[in-house]
Amino acid sequence: MNLRNYILIAFLLASTLGISQNIKGKITSKNGEAIPFASIYIKNTKLGTTSTEDGTFQLNYRLEGRYMLIVSSIGFQTKKSPVVLLGGNLIKNIILEDDNTLDEIVISGTLRPVSKTASPVPVEVYSKTFFKKNPTPSVFESLQNVNGIRPQLNCNVCNTGDIHINGLEGPYTFVLIDGMPIVSGLSTVYGLTGIPQALIERVEVVKGPASTLYGSEAVGGIINIITKKPTNTPKLSTDVFSSSWGETNTDIGLRYQVSKNTQGLLGINYFNFQNRIDNNNDNFTDLTLQNRISIFNKINITRKSNKVFTIAGRYVYEDRWGGELNWQREFRGSNLIYGESIYTNRWETFGTYQLPTTENINFQFSANGHYQDSFYGTDSYDAKQLIGFAQLVYDTKINSKQDLLVGLAYRYTYYDDNTFATLDETGTFNQPSKIHLPGIFVQDEISFSERKKLLLGVRWDYNSVHGSIVSPRINYKWSSKDKSNIFRVSTGNGFRVANVFTEDHAALTGAREVEFEGDLAPETSWNANINYVKKINTENAFMTFDASVFYTYFNNRIIPDYETDPNKIIYANLNGFSVSKGVSINADILFTNGLAINGGVTFMDVSVTENNSKRRQLLTESFSGVWSVSYRFAKDFTIDYTGNLYGPMRLPLLGPKDDRAEFSPWFSIQNIQLTKKFTNSWEVYGGLKNILNFTPPANSISRAFDPFDELVDPNEADALTFDPSYVYASNQGIRAFLGVRFNIF
Repeated sequence: MNLRNYILIAFLLASTLGISQNIKGKITSKNGEAIPFASIYIKNTKLGTTSTEDGTFQLNYRLEGRYMLIVSSIGFQTKKSPVVLLGGNLIKNIILEDDNTLDEIVISGTLRPVSKTASPVPVEVYSKTFFKKNPTPSVFESLQNVNGIRPQLNCNVCNTGDIHINGLEGPYTFVLIDGMPIVSGLSTVYGLTGIPQALIERVEVVKGPASTLYGSEAVGGIINIITKKPTNTPKLSTDVFSSSWGETNTDIGLRYQVSKNTQGLLGINYFNFQNRIDNNNDNFTDLTLQNRISIFNKINITRKSNKVFTIAGRYVYEDRWGGELNWQREFRGSNLIYGESIYTNRWETFGTYQLPTTENINFQFSANGHYQDSFYGTDSYDAKQLIGFAQLVYDTKINSKQDLLVGLAYRYTYYDDNTFATLDETGTFNQPSKIHLPGIFVQDEISFSERKKLLLGVRWDYNSVHGSIVSPRINYKWSSKDKSNIFRVSTGNGFRVANVFTEDHAALTGAREVEFEGDLAPETSWNANINYVKKINTENAFMTFDASVFYTYFNNRIIPDYETDPNKIIYANLNGFSVSKGVSINADILFTNGLAINGGVTFMDVSVTENNSKRRQLLTESFSGVWSVSYRFAKDFTIDYTGNLYGPMRLPLLGPKDDRAEFSPWFSIQNIQLTKKFTNSWEVYGGLKNILNFTPPANSISRAFDPFDELVDPNEADALTFDPSYVYASNQGIRAFLGVRFNIF
């Protein structure tokens, strides 16, 4: 064989194998900045890739002919660029235009991927960039700068808490991870800690009842934490910061390849705080000591059909305690030194499998186990909760103007503890709670035109204890032709089955006796919401204004009564009604010079009416405001100023002899941060938190000198007792923090 034949064979092999057949280029914005992790693919093929940290990409192909190259990235307009593929290298640099509508894709409102503008349900979206402006060791704390949302501490000693949406307590907020119900029941108090924030892509918030899609507990709204996909994350991401109080938080994310078609994402979060600080001199820890580790793993499997298959799991272990400064392990459960010690073991798994059918049918599942070994002084609380959830969701397009969503769901909840809540009717034998909750939901989305949409939905659930529950809803959306004006109106029903001990730790902590009046019936609510969005684009700024009016009416609401008897917490269905109503306004302004302003205010009135007497709900502010001001200087230097402001809240007093204030003062928590980006991989940040050094009064814990009530006169009916439930803000004052982020792409 001569040289000419070798050359010919080599040329044919190169053509067959696709050697040197690729599209290379760089993705940049109009101002020349590189756009990392942009999605690049060839339309009507399975070929695609993502841009690197410096915006460059390389897409290998073995095609010939005319094709369309699609480039997209969050915050930018998708660009379509025709290409002619003839073999060999092709240089294709792409410039993306800013998406001034900030039209992200959301799923939480309708269980279907839809643009934020097109969604008939108002959905608020907060990106990972938003949370970086005020870094915190948990999702619980990071939500403090979201308008209408307040992380509420429920105990001065153990520092557990929950999330309030528009004044409604934590049990009314449904927290999901990737759309799956993970945080509920026993984990309502602890489930928001230990989620590695390095793996969070965005957080979607829906305010108002969402029971039609998500069932029980989604009465006040939902918080859906969307994790990153393994395909668009760095190979390694680390974020470590520490504060002058001695807190240390470490987030690690690792992308790995199991096989050609299987990619994984591993996340580890470790938080440690072991500093006994008592700045208010009440002999109790100002901040609970904690040692927590969380391990998260998510796997995406690429199938030949391109249908979805993802599965994830998380394990959390936490050891936390708070109490008198001289408390040691040997005092756990004794009446010598007061302490609240909580050991938590928790596992979770969830995933989505798209069935191999011509129709769009998804099988979604989740399961979790929560085990708690705790002491509140001498009171032992050992609890075990297992939850299994599965649903089939069928999404189809009836015609060009109508989308139908049908779902079958089943949820099983097992709960057991060592309290009287799980005793049988005779009060003699332990009887764990087992609840079966099958359900079906239907949602019909009708598009009268591109500008007008109507969403109709209804859900039926059968609770094995309480029977049938029906939850309907209706949503309507109208937008102007240029989408600069959007008007939404919605109404719906929500329901919730309460479990006091798993949701309200005031029932465990302190010296009060817990008492139930009758069997607790499910709570129901009706909600109406009007939302208006206005977008204004000028030569120098892009502005979005969002205003909502909300009204929620409750029947059978379960409210802890701290006031009838100062020595008791009495739980009963409300003999009357409760109303939450108000107005919320948000503004998001992005200037072309690098200045970004985000702010919001919420005015609300949350009241309880019983026996023709109206009173303001405890621990609920009538006004709240949040803000975030950021400015990016030259040379990758950024300053962020964030904060919130809360109006007075009515607080739980122990009786007429309680000398603590009935209302909290106006207070504000403000933070400032400086960030310097040195390279595409290195970033250093630091600043001050709570720069006004606000802390609650030193006497927030009633009778801190007598935590076991040994000095209380039992014959004195209205005598004060030890009580740490009078809490509306953290005792943690001003502190400096310093952190570093490092990524490998």
